[in-house]
Amino acid sequence: MRIQNPESRIQSKPAGAAAGFLPARIGLAVLLLACQAWLQGCIYTDEPVPQIVVGGSLPSVPTPEPAPKPPAPSPPRTEPAGSAVWCPPSYLEKNWTAVIIHHSATENGNMAIFDKWHREGRHWDGVGYHFVIGNGTDSGDGAVEQTYRWRGQKTGAHCGGTAGNWANEDAVGICLVGNFNKTVPTARQMQSLLRLVRFLQTRYRIPKSRVYGHGTTPGAKSTDCPGRKFPMYWLKARLAY
Repeated sequence: MRIQNPESRIQSKPAGAAAGFLPARIGLAVLLLACQAWLQGCIYTDEPVPQIVVGGSLPSVPTPEPAPKPPAPSPPRTEPAGSAVWCPPSYLEKNWTAVIIHHSATENGNMAIFDKWHREGRHWDGVGYHFVIGNGTDSGDGAVEQTYRWRGQKTGAHCGGTAGNWANEDAVGICLVGNFNKTVPTARQMQSLLRLVRFLQTRYRIPKSRVYGHGTTPGAKSTDCPGRKFPMYWLKARLAY
């Protein structure tokens, strides 16, 4: 009996099969590299590879700045006290040389009330002052009322006893409502008085040395008007000259 060598039954693979296996692996590698390059963008460009962020926030979009708001409209301009409102008619205007300040010595009042008192009680042709400044009782606090004497540029009836009646003839009489032996004028009364006196000073070149209280008017009858608590020092300290 012939015994065959077991090794002789093992057939070797053809050399051609081994030779074809290597190119197939190389081709597969090239294909994978090409796919990777395609996924990254383009082999021949410098485009960045997109980044996918998981769990991050979206990029913020710049918020456009709001358009500027139009400026708020200016409040209506109020005619400043001491301007044309107080200018008398040019064809009547006198050359006033002094200012005399009074108090009403009453707790309340206004131009109409004083006009009635002076007509009925003293039998004058009307209120004796050129201006009346209210304290908030019968007219506005600090309200300046022009009397018929100022509008008509008439001689006053507010300060008797001076030589030649000069205080009534040449001085503007201003009365503040209130009794300033008991209390002081309101802040608004004093501000209105200051504006009015400055107006008169400027228009008629009246120095503050000729701005008097009734009781300190040269030649006037003795009186404590415009009251012991009237702050004349405050007023004169704020006048220009």
